[in-house]
Amino acid sequence: MSAPATPARPVDRQARALRLGPRTWLALALVSAVGVAGFGWPFLAPPESAVNAHQGDAPWLFAGLLVLLVAVVAAALSESDLGAKAVAMLGVLAAAGAALRPVGAGTAGLEPMFFLMVLSGRVLGPGFGFALGSVTMFASALLTGGVGPWLPFQMLAMGWFTMGAGFLPGPDRLRGRPEVWMLAVYGFLAAFAYGTVMNLAGWTFMSSLASDIAFDGDDPVTVNLARFVAYCLATSLGWDLGRAVITVVLTLTAGATVLRALRRATRRAAFEAPVTFDDAPR
Repeated sequence: MSAPATPARPVDRQARALRLGPRTWLALALVSAVGVAGFGWPFLAPPESAVNAHQGDAPWLFAGLLVLLVAVVAAALSESDLGAKAVAMLGVLAAAGAALRPVGAGTAGLEPMFFLMVLSGRVLGPGFGFALGSVTMFASALLTGGVGPWLPFQMLAMGWFTMGAGFLPGPDRLRGRPEVWMLAVYGFLAAFAYGTVMNLAGWTFMSSLASDIAFDGDDPVTVNLARFVAYCLATSLGWDLGRAVITVVLTLTAGATVLRALRRATRRAAFEAPVTFDDAPR
């Protein structure tokens, strides 16, 4: 007689610390749309637009995005009905990421915080990732004295960066070296994307009289796009490469260990378990 078949083990689905409801999705879509407009207005506004006539006011106008980002994060946390453990994990990871940022002091783009953001977004999901990325960048700016009109853009870009890791395929089944390599590739590409997006926050404020790769509102989009590519190659390629390389190296060397630790902490926190109360004995 053949031995009875062993029942298949159920898939241990990783808990999502932050579940996105319809209102949160709408809020994220709105703030992302505002962010796209804030980053991409040089290519979205025609040369004759009044926006180009007031490009010098953009730092003050776009600084208001900081308030909107904080409001969106607060709304997401409130709608998701997070427990104390989830909020505590958000604070701990944000503090850890903020502490990692000054380690490299920005030298040659060596910023190890990106490595932690990728792994956290992968384990804890896109919603938690967006909140974590934004809060971490805000906390690190307070820690390093980097508060300025560029901070809202950094918060939004880091939120996108971390959220993207939560959308990668196979969150419940892909494990081991294939998952680590996937995260390394994502971290490499996203590091360049982050740097490219952040270049838009400062490129438009260069004086066209000082450089032939500066933004000029009187020129067509195609000319400004070519200038922007030249600006990225000339000013930030080395920094982006350093950020990408350190993210890949840390992911390949310590990624598996950190992923296990994050998943263990998530299971112990039991984010998705309902809270019940037993009658206390009298």
